[in-house]
Amino acid sequence: MNLLAGIRVVSTALNLPGPAACARLRELGAALAKVEPPSGDPFEQYRPAWYARLHRDVRVLRLDLKSPEGREAMDALLHDADLLVTAQRRAALARMGLDAGQLAERFPRLCHVAIAGHAPPDEDVAGHDLTYLATQGLVQPPAMPLTLFADMAGAERAVSAALAMLLARERDGRGRSITTALADAARTLAAPLHEGLTSPGAILGGGYAGYNLYAASEGWIAVAALEPHFARRLAEALEIPELSIDLLKDRFATRTARDWQLWARERDLPIVAVRTPPTGRKPIE
Repeated sequence: MNLLAGIRVVSTALNLPGPAACARLRELGAALAKVEPPSGDPFEQYRPAWYARLHRDVRVLRLDLKSPEGREAMDALLHDADLLVTAQRRAALARMGLDAGQLAERFPRLCHVAIAGHAPPDEDVAGHDLTYLATQGLVQPPAMPLTLFADMAGAERAVSAALAMLLARERDGRGRSITTALADAARTLAAPLHEGLTSPGAILGGGYAGYNLYAASEGWIAVAALEPHFARRLAEALEIPELSIDLLKDRFATRTARDWQLWARERDLPIVAVRTPPTGRKPIE
């Protein structure tokens, strides 16, 4: 898609949320330039293949933004840019001349998404994906989360904020600065839990037979026959009077997960085999 063709984005965001957000903007057609410190982005060291995919077609420059030469080169980039994406703390941005006030004075049409851990006035509080999720009750020790939920959801929030600012600028010609917080993304992800929809035993928390996980003869399946028409068709296809956890346990134990997925696809039913996550990770004793 080239919906953002002609939009120029500059990023100083390291690690995952910023590059993930910028990769999405690039997919939408924006042109990307990323400024990394002379030492590079740590993300490239611990996941080089994923770093390469996220930075495909991104112009990467190594600049020391603490030096006059680096600041001058950065200003040249921002002079022609539509959007700046950062993920540094407020004090660090100020030292580099990139906080909201400084940007508005020098580049009044520039839009700026500042990805932070917490929303103002707590944006300098330390944290990472694990702490944001743990605060919202989205971690069940001793198991670690299977993905970086807050980082990835935060990346999408940053993209939404960027698009909203660019749209607003089309109307009034004025740039803006918005802080998007990863902790807020985690809070949004936790809303179904906090509202009682996915809490243990709730309708989407294992309490309803038609929306549940079941052991097959080999593997597990996820059943999402939530709407009445799906529930009715599933009961009819399995030749049972109604959906109940005990009846479905008995039926689904008779075939493999793959067989049930194929069976369900032929009948337009929302049932899939549960993909087994990669192994090899051991919990801390």
